[in-house]
Amino acid sequence: MPDRGGGPTGSRTRVGRPSGRVRFLLLVLGLLAVLAMAFVMFSGFWTDWLWYRSVDYSSVFTTTLWTKIGLFGVFGAIMAVAVGFNIWLAHRLRPPLSAMSTEQQSLDRYRMSIAPYKKWVLSAVAALVGLIAGAAASGQWRTWLLWVDGVPFGKKDPQFHLDVSFYTFDLPWYRFLLGFGFAAAVLSVVAAALTHYLYGGLRMTSPGARATAAATSHLSVLIGLFVSLKAVAYWLDRYGLAVKSSGFKSTDAWTGLRYVDANAYLPAKTILFCIAVICAVLFFATLWRRTWQLPLIGFGLMVLSAILIGGLYPAIVQKFTVQPNEQAKEAPYINKNIKATRAAYGIDDTQVTDYSGKGGAAPKDEQRKAADSAASYRLVDPNIVSPAFQQVQQLRKYYQFPSTLNVDRYKDPSTGKLQDTIVGVRELNVAGIQKHNWINDHFTYTHGYGLIAAKGTDAVTDPSQGTVGAPDFTESGLPTTGQLGPLKHQQIYYGEKTTQYSIVGGPQKELDYESKGGNTKTTSYQGNSGVSLANPLNRAAYAVAFSEPQMLYSGAVGKGSRILYNRTPKDRIHAVAPWLTLDGDAYPAVVDGHIKWIVDAYTTTDSYPYSSRTTLGDTTEDSLTNHSRSVVAQQNQVNYIRNSVKATVDAYTGKVTLYQWDTKDPVLKTWMKAFPGTVEPKADVPAGLKAHLRYPQDLFKVQRELLTRYHVRDAAQFYSGSDAWQVPDDPTTSSNSAVPPYYLSLRMPKQKSRTFSLTSTFTPSGRPSLSGFMAVDSDATSSDYGKIRILRVTGDNVPGPGQVQSKLSGSTDVATFVRDLKGSNSDIEYGNMLTVPVDNGFLYVEPVYTKGGNHRTGSQNYPLLKKVAASYGGGKPVFEDSLGDALNAVFGTDEQPPSTTQPPGKQTKKPSADDKALQQAIQDAQQAEADSKKALTHLDKDGWAAYGKAQQKLQEALDRAAELEGRSSKSGAGRGGGSG
Repeated sequence: MPDRGGGPTGSRTRVGRPSGRVRFLLLVLGLLAVLAMAFVMFSGFWTDWLWYRSVDYSSVFTTTLWTKIGLFGVFGAIMAVAVGFNIWLAHRLRPPLSAMSTEQQSLDRYRMSIAPYKKWVLSAVAALVGLIAGAAASGQWRTWLLWVDGVPFGKKDPQFHLDVSFYTFDLPWYRFLLGFGFAAAVLSVVAAALTHYLYGGLRMTSPGARATAAATSHLSVLIGLFVSLKAVAYWLDRYGLAVKSSGFKSTDAWTGLRYVDANAYLPAKTILFCIAVICAVLFFATLWRRTWQLPLIGFGLMVLSAILIGGLYPAIVQKFTVQPNEQAKEAPYINKNIKATRAAYGIDDTQVTDYSGKGGAAPKDEQRKAADSAASYRLVDPNIVSPAFQQVQQLRKYYQFPSTLNVDRYKDPSTGKLQDTIVGVRELNVAGIQKHNWINDHFTYTHGYGLIAAKGTDAVTDPSQGTVGAPDFTESGLPTTGQLGPLKHQQIYYGEKTTQYSIVGGPQKELDYESKGGNTKTTSYQGNSGVSLANPLNRAAYAVAFSEPQMLYSGAVGKGSRILYNRTPKDRIHAVAPWLTLDGDAYPAVVDGHIKWIVDAYTTTDSYPYSSRTTLGDTTEDSLTNHSRSVVAQQNQVNYIRNSVKATVDAYTGKVTLYQWDTKDPVLKTWMKAFPGTVEPKADVPAGLKAHLRYPQDLFKVQRELLTRYHVRDAAQFYSGSDAWQVPDDPTTSSNSAVPPYYLSLRMPKQKSRTFSLTSTFTPSGRPSLSGFMAVDSDATSSDYGKIRILRVTGDNVPGPGQVQSKLSGSTDVATFVRDLKGSNSDIEYGNMLTVPVDNGFLYVEPVYTKGGNHRTGSQNYPLLKKVAASYGGGKPVFEDSLGDALNAVFGTDEQPPSTTQPPGKQTKKPSADDKALQQAIQDAQQAEADSKKALTHLDKDGWAAYGKAQQKLQEALDRAAELEGRSSKSGAGRGGGSG
């Protein structure tokens, strides 16, 4: 035969076998691949550890990690041993000889094929189920920590008289153990049955008995264990009725036992428990009787009992006992539900007062004075003026403000009193960087700059101070200056919009800010935040974690370099306290010279007995909610919530601090036991921080939603739903979303003074009229902080927000105003409609903005406060140029509101005749100017004539004003000289 191998005759070469050098190379490459995969996994663990250590919360990382590892190891091992032992036992109990049947001959091939690998197969199956079970168990680390560290609530449920902690901390863990036991029993039965079948212990078609005595005993014990667990499940189901959600009608979802639960399901579960115990004993008895006849009869009886006793009997009770007189039967259980729900949501101490809403009989001038003292009317809407902040205070394209600003309180230096203030942080906007590259995006542009503030009650009214109607800034510029005092650091390294990582403090300088003259100021981060990249191991780990190999060799990374990431306040708090639910709104404040983010955090559970559940995602949604302002919930369905923690994040250092706020909350106490040292005591809250703490919006929205039904305490009235309320839609938008709550300083009836409050309104279910007004004291320094007051409207057809808005939009004044705006290419935009109780009636105040305009004439393209609408007691809405004019018009008086900028102690001088004449001249001039603008919209013969007439009136009014101003100045100078 010819040599097809290409070598000499008689020689043979193994084609395709690699040489020793190639094999060594492949071995090295394989080892490197394994090491690379290992380092990728290690880098995730290592960077997490470094981050937690950098924020001083390494105990959270270690506690969570060791808890997960412990649960994984223990339950994984238990499952692996349980399944592996039963496979081994089934193999050991195999019959010595198999019947020579076709079935067994087919199985012989499988037995012979796995015979050399029996140990490996057993180990692999046990390891696989162990890994799956361990992974599932590690996800229960919260349940384990709550169970092992749980503290009592000090309250007992009304049915079983057990402490609430049994339902919130113990019962979830017992249910997990039960579920794990069921899984272990089922897998053991399946594994044992397959092994018995493979080795002849179970036969399908072979002659003789279908199962050997050993197989019968083995499987019977396993099924007996399963039935025993079912008995335990029946017993726990009794307690589960207290946290079971159901309803009287399809539209009502509530939690706790009903009549049928207490009188049918509860006895049924007890009976089924007894039957399951007997059935389990019968299965265990097969160890001696060697037959399945009695156990199968018992199992069938248990299934039949579950259908008849657990299903049919309660249905009969519901149909023939409850439904004919449901209200009377359910009344005791409704009362339990009302009491538990009000306690679980913190609304049990709500003060409800009847209020006519029609308006009192006081004289108009007294009502006008009452309106002045009732509230500090926040005309500057934080949900509208963000574009004004953006255009006036952005200053550089790479800065930005949030679309919705925040309301806070700061002292007015001229009066020494607190005033409602609109605040926003000038954060970095990476999209606005002119040239994108790795250095610019992560080394040069690293932070925002400054906190901007404006008055909440006033806009600019003097043209010399800015555009009329624009926000009246009290802190502005770059760097910022104003009333908030000197700031230690104005740089914003941590903020709501700061999502990218930055590397700071190294050789590469950062852009700090650009001054007015175009001079660029640079800086280098001096804080101790972030993780050092000086260590080569750290650089390599972060290069892998962020998929950025340039970190390894770039000269921009060197001595002192630190990487900052997880930079949004909610991300940082969520990482260090994963057991908290976070409010959707993180708001900035100047605290003792530092800019800090404040986030309200909640403890929740869905296992409070008898308390109705609510869905956080739906309940906290309103017309202003977006992705960045959504609640960060550990569980979306809850039936207990407390604002237990106030958290702060320093905008410069990124330091996270958790302060205990609710000192009585047992859920927080439990987590503090699980993670000791992570939450600071309430006594350590600095006074400067406490002055800016407020009642959280998301908690308020949850409570107001519950109060639409649970303001009623009478069971019959609750059942009928005759007094059910609803949260109205926002009348200023077309989104059909709930009206957001509003912060403003408010004095409720019988309160001595105004206090910073969070407010909302209610309307009857399916109707637009007003049914209630809700306010909660939001000033954390007040002794009444958190006190909820509701004014229940007793008058008929008191107009609600939607009705007032509809009347206003259809008024002649508004129609004329809108028509004139269209002529100047501007649009109208309604601000927040504030509702204020005044003299047994409700005063509605709404700022009205204009946006757009003719750029040729210099109009600003951001909202300007131009008008104020008001309505009181169901009367006709008024539409005026200022708040004072609107209140005068709505109450039919000429009284001027007291100055808000008058120094303390200075007496208000009664205006003289010249002062009144000067004021009238100014008003005439303003009206003439408005008539001139209106006339220019009709450029025909009549329009030019009207324009000329208006200009003549304007000149006459200005002449009168100049003359009166001169007389007033001379008079004032004479008085001043006399007093000197």
